[in-house]
Amino acid sequence: MIWRRKRTLVRFRNSAFRKFIHKHEKFLPVIFFMGGFVFDTLTLGRIDRVYDLTILSLHMFFLTLNIYLYNLSDDGKWKNTFIEKFEIYLPLAIQFSFGGLSSAYVIYFSRSVSLSKTALFFIILLIMLFANELLKRRISNRYLQFSVLYFLSFTFFSFMIPVFLRKMNEQIFLISGFTSLAYILCLLLFIYFVSPSTRKEIHLGRMVGIILGLYITLNFFYFAKLIPPVPLALEKGIIAYDVKVRHNKYIVKYETDEWYIFWRDHHLEFSHQPNKKIYVFTSIFGPTDLEKKIAHRWKWFNLKSNKWEIVEDISYEIKGGRTGGYRGYTYKTNVKEGTWKVEVITVDEELVLGIVDFEIISGPIPKQKDLIERSF
Repeated sequence: MIWRRKRTLVRFRNSAFRKFIHKHEKFLPVIFFMGGFVFDTLTLGRIDRVYDLTILSLHMFFLTLNIYLYNLSDDGKWKNTFIEKFEIYLPLAIQFSFGGLSSAYVIYFSRSVSLSKTALFFIILLIMLFANELLKRRISNRYLQFSVLYFLSFTFFSFMIPVFLRKMNEQIFLISGFTSLAYILCLLLFIYFVSPSTRKEIHLGRMVGIILGLYITLNFFYFAKLIPPVPLALEKGIIAYDVKVRHNKYIVKYETDEWYIFWRDHHLEFSHQPNKKIYVFTSIFGPTDLEKKIAHRWKWFNLKSNKWEIVEDISYEIKGGRTGGYRGYTYKTNVKEGTWKVEVITVDEELVLGIVDFEIISGPIPKQKDLIERSF
């Protein structure tokens, strides 16, 4: 029996597939990473769909399993087992899950029409997404490996727990953070105590210190309002001349921008006449049955003081579940000329979902041919 197993192993090592892996070893991690990215881009849509939840959970499960298997492979743990012939593929599997999870978060965060103050966190995700290619040569570095894993697990639980509890607030975020911390520490300690090579490479106190440092940093980002209020996302934000509701449809009349301004629907300059209303229409995506109170915070830039002044907060309740987002609008009549923005925020935590920028100038309303009516 042992002789047959060894013969099978030798045949596998000399196989054309194994030779292909060795020949293209330099490029395969990138291909697997991009494979995870493309797969999620083509298949993921809503964070509250059973399919999306399943895919993300499978990514997390197999990433955990493969990191466990990979770290123990240096100890010869899988010698003369069926796992031995798959050891060469473990870094590729880890790379695929890293790419899948990173790209999923980029996809969900990029749903928002405005990253505004949360752009820093989004940039970190993009850096992880593209810099992951550099990780292929350092996947064996356990400090780096567990650090990336913790960042991804923190984001994973920050998405998943609010979806399952159908609530989103500071307490839920803290619960998500503690869950991710418990997960990574349990996995780290388990691998550390069963793997002599892990104990030889890393100092446990230093590794725990790095993880706690990441935990504190991510919490600072949240309370400094630098992390988007996941899983909510601002999908549309339009400054409009009129908004009407007909047969459960929101009819929005606004002036479009030039065709090459793809990141904004409305024209930046808004012509306003005295006593005429100015509307801000938004649609906000939220998971099914998640209820939240949000507000439009109207701000005007005071050139004399060189500061933004809060003019008014107008709030309303939203309920998640609609694919196109929960629709709503606010309006004002007495407005000054100058630079304005409407921050779409959560009322309790004042987390920014997005910002609608515009400039008010005195002048006649654009001609009808320059305006479009669109239903949402």
